[in-house]
Amino acid sequence: MLFDMDGTLVDSEKLWDVALQELAAVYGGTLSDTARRAMIGTSMAASMRILHDDLVQPERDPQASAEWINARILELFRIGLRWRPGALALLRAVRAAGIPTALVTSSGRPLVEVALDTLGRDSFDAVVCGDEVGAAKPHPEPYLTAARLLDVPIERCVAIEDSPTGVASALAAGAAVLAVPAEVPLPPTDGVHQLESLTGADLELLAALLGDPPA
Repeated sequence: MLFDMDGTLVDSEKLWDVALQELAAVYGGTLSDTARRAMIGTSMAASMRILHDDLVQPERDPQASAEWINARILELFRIGLRWRPGALALLRAVRAAGIPTALVTSSGRPLVEVALDTLGRDSFDAVVCGDEVGAAKPHPEPYLTAARLLDVPIERCVAIEDSPTGVASALAAGAAVLAVPAEVPLPPTDGVHQLESLTGADLELLAALLGDPPA
């Protein structure tokens, strides 16, 4: 099992909204809804380019902006993260069944370490962070890396995602994909099973996505 983090397991996109709008205000502007939606599921570097372009300030240093966002979002994450509906129950069911499980996120390691206080450090056999791969989502590398760390063929993995970027990454890697849209609607896509929330997901569904017969 391969789980995305932001917007999939935890309702953290709203915290990113706060930090990004605060930085836009520091720069004397307001982040547009279109630009914010375009950031979801992308790397920090890509998000900062979108922010700067949206504010018509392309000369801004993306590294400096990223450092500001990272510091602020760490503060917000420490205040507390809320689970997405059904996410904790599914994660617990997967772990109870002994299924190899990885967290595959575009967030950087320092932020993920804080999030793991909520998610549980023993909830995952492997953690792949956005700053630990050569190419971020939508490239397939994050999911291929996770499957390799789990020593499970990617074709035997189900990836759970909420964003178009993450879905594209998982599909390109060759995983079965369960999509649970959060902030951005997802169009129907071949090879992607979509639910309104993880409340409707269970081990039988995950097995079916892999083409396994009912237990």
